[in-house]
Amino acid sequence: MSRISVRGFAVASATAVTAVGSVVGVASGSVAQTNDAEATASDATLLADIPVGQQAQVQTASLAQQADFQAIAADEGAKKDAEESARKAAAETAVAKKEAAEKAAKEREEAKAKASRSSGDFPVQSSYSIAQIQAMASQMVPSGQFQCFSNIVNHESSWNYQAVNASSGAYGLFQALPAGKYASAGADWRTNPATQIKWGLSYMDSRYGSPCEAWSFWQANHWY
Repeated sequence: MSRISVRGFAVASATAVTAVGSVVGVASGSVAQTNDAEATASDATLLADIPVGQQAQVQTASLAQQADFQAIAADEGAKKDAEESARKAAAETAVAKKEAAEKAAKEREEAKAKASRSSGDFPVQSSYSIAQIQAMASQMVPSGQFQCFSNIVNHESSWNYQAVNASSGAYGLFQALPAGKYASAGADWRTNPATQIKWGLSYMDSRYGSPCEAWSFWQANHWY
């Protein structure tokens, strides 16, 4: 029967530590305490109980056990780091969602306020320049949608609110066909670009969801 016992296995690690401590003490000139000497002697006696060929096995097993403990500690550390990273990522995601929701709410309020404007909110003139018409549109179209809105108007009429298609009769900024469609936004649709802008924005929102969705459709089909 092997002479390696639990008692002998436990002693191996303790003996190694005690032996190293003793050597360091001697090298530094310190005097070993009585208890240290007794512990060393006791450990040496216990280790001596184990055959020489098996002492190395005991010490190797002890080192392997220490390596296992270190691996477990490393795993725990990695787990804690992963959990912390997950918490940070979740917090960042929550902040991003909140900011996106706040931005969307702000855009909805802006769109609602601008959509409530009518041709009566602008002074009536006998004629309007492109810059004046674009200024009107910027006050009626949500800022995030204005460029898409402008792209469509550029392609349809080059911002000429009196543009007429000679072959079809399509009219105005959005080349509505029949032209009378503008009347749903106001009776002055022939002479007031603000009325046409109101109709065009309503058309894009109701048919496509937004000017940018309408512009995406226009790019794919060259009509909207």
